[in-house]
Amino acid sequence: MRRSDQPQSALGKAIRQLRTERGMTQEALAHAAGVTVSHLSTIERGHSNPTWATVKAIAVALRASVSAIAAAADKIEQ
Repeated sequence: MRRSDQPQSALGKAIRQLRTERGMTQEALAHAAGVTVSHLSTIERGHSNPTWATVKAIAVALRASVSAIAAAADKIEQ
């Protein structure tokens, strides 16, 4: 099993995947989560290590659990 040296990349990809599955734009998700589009973009590209509070806010906005996001990221990372 391969593990990335930068798990935030898998987290960002998982967030993007869930967002697109739900038909949400970055703008809509950012607004719903209370973050800027720029910040969400850096998270999705794996260039930012978001705080726990930000991940929780994104999860709520996606109507997903943090554990669902973590599971999606884990699948991507493998």
